[in-house]
Amino acid sequence: MSAAIQSASAPEAGRVDQLLVTSGLCSSRTRAAKAIAAGRVSVDGLVVTRASLAVKPGSELSLTGDEADRYVGRAAHKLIGALETFTSVVVQDALCLDAGASTGGFTQVLLERGARRVIAVDVGHGQLHPTLSADPRVENHEGVNVRQLTEDFVPGGVDLVVGDLSFISLRLVVGPLANVTRPGGQMILMVKPQFEIGRERLARTGVVTHAGSRKVAVEGVVDAALRAGLTLEEVSRSSLPGQDGNAEFFLRLSVPTRPHTEHFSTASEQIAATLAAVDYS
Repeated sequence: MSAAIQSASAPEAGRVDQLLVTSGLCSSRTRAAKAIAAGRVSVDGLVVTRASLAVKPGSELSLTGDEADRYVGRAAHKLIGALETFTSVVVQDALCLDAGASTGGFTQVLLERGARRVIAVDVGHGQLHPTLSADPRVENHEGVNVRQLTEDFVPGGVDLVVGDLSFISLRLVVGPLANVTRPGGQMILMVKPQFEIGRERLARTGVVTHAGSRKVAVEGVVDAALRAGLTLEEVSRSSLPGQDGNAEFFLRLSVPTRPHTEHFSTASEQIAATLAAVDYS
């Protein structure tokens, strides 16, 4: 059976990888690049070999085979796994904030699960998938550093924060994220150990290979969360590793409706038990 061929007209001039996304043939530039590398993309009948190829408006873009994944980013599956584990988290009708939104994999999952509105925040520009940036339920904030978020950013706070951040330690952002979360609200944050520990603990590939180092990474973020006045509810290993093979972990945190009565450095037996039960291998 021959592979299906999808075609679209280039809506404007630009790079072929960008136009594959804006035309709806691919869900992200990463997927577009992979399709090009596999020889599955052609422009006006000629197979494309470079993602940077300049394309004229009106050119016919063709993609052989369809995309196996309807999600705009691989990270969507990670959040789905976390929500299946953290069953007490209610997304339906929630006001949410996606920290480090990128192409919008987390945002897409939240919308599918009935979020009333998603505030997508990213320090970069032009990354959110067009189908999401055009969705009236999505409020897109580009060029925003999560470390600078204050209570004024979302008056009253959001119900749920989700976060998938790279090249920054979560220890630096849990406080600002707490600023924009209402009392009683929750956070689901993904810990990436390679950004939490020193370079000396990384393998040449950038992968954290030792279970002890992964544990240190998770505990460091938890300690910062406690210092920010948050409560640790659950910890779970991500159902999918990072693209580089790094193990990743999700924290479910909550903003207490009342101030903590014990000092942040006094780890409760419950927190210790929660951290000890995690698979760091």
